This record gives sequence, structure tokens and C-alpha cells, in this order.
Amino acid sequence: MARQQRSTTFAPESTRPITQVALYARVSTLNNQDPEMQLTELREYAGRRGWQIIEEFTDQGVSGCKESRPALNRLMSDACRRRFDAILVWKIDRFGRSLKHLVNALAELAALGVAFVSLRDNLDLGTRSGRLMFQIIGAMAEFERALIQERVRAGLRNARAKGRRLGRPRVIVDASRIASLRSQGRSWSQITAEMKIGKGTAQRAVLGLPKIG
Repeated sequence: MARQQRSTTFAPESTRPITQVALYARVSTLNNQDPEMQLTELREYAGRRGWQIIEEFTDQGVSGCKESRPALNRLMSDACRRRFDAILVWKIDRFGRSLKHLVNALAELAALGVAFVSLRDNLDLGTRSGRLMFQIIGAMAEFERALIQERVRAGLRNARAKGRRLGRPRVIVDASRIASLRSQGRSWSQITAEMKIGKGTAQRAVLGLPKIG
């Protein structure tokens, strides 16, 4: 069966108007950057649109590619509870850890009926043009995944062509030594600890020995 691809299509557009928003800002270093610059522009934009700011979420001194961002995690958790109608960010690269993360996060927000607006990118996913841009981003993510998969396959083919053994290195097990220790009344735990092998490996080695007598 072919693997089911995750859809990047938006859920039906919500008729709920945007009245309450959450702001998200991120800066990479504590010394050279200040999230206040981003937040000031976001507050001004929200004010012009007549949106009420429910909360400001800020990750400071956090790398863009870092898997765990405390404020972003809380933001997505609150989005699931529909605490606000939209998320407003300064730029997309402040929000997404990677292209894949960005597509998945935006798809999740769309399914929740939470809009996403990027100020500097002039991107509003509550509009038709914004949804079109999302489809383009999704296509780019698919292309990126395909490139990575092809590079991995090419690397494996090259390794096989050069005669390299793939997979885990083969473990050499002294089956006679294991059998001797068992005959002395040693437990499997003691044997595996002494020989630094797994219990299953030790048992298979002993079962493979020819029976005597």
C-alpha cells in the first residue's frame, strides 16, 4: 500500500471574523537583537486593523532551527483551545523552524480555523491570495522532501557500488563462552553485562550451538 501523503489543503474557510489575535516574535541572540522591534510593529498593525491582542508570545535567544521553543509551543497549544482568531507574526522565518514545520503548522492552524498573518511578507492566509501562497509553500516542501530522499538513495547506491557494508556492524559472539557461563549457573543478565551484548543475541548464539551427545 502506498504511503498516504499529508494534505496541505486548507480546511473550509471559517466565517468567524478576526477580532482577537496573538502576537509571536523570536530573536536568535540575547545580546544583539531585541524582540521589541518586532512587537512594536505588530501592535501597531493590530491596532490599525482593530484587533484585540490576547497575548504576546516571545522566544528570545532561541535558534530558528531549534526543535523546542517554549513560547511557540504554548502558542500552538493555545491555538488548539481557540483562545484567539489569528496569529500575527513579523516574518515567516520568525515562526517556522523549517519548511516542513511551517507547512504542517499552517495546515494545523487552518484545520483549527485560526488565521495566520505575516506582516513583512504581506501574507494573510485568510484571503484567497494567501491560500494560494500556502499551496506554493506546500509544493516547495514536497519538492524539498523529494530532493532529500533522492540524495539518500544516491548515497546508498554509491556505497553499495564501492562494496561498503550497510547497516549495523556485525557482532562477533563467543557462543562457547556463553554456554560455559550458563553451565556455571550464571544468569542471562550477568552474561550480557560481562560480554556487552544483548540478551537476545546471547540466547540466539547458544541456540545455534550443536547439541552434544
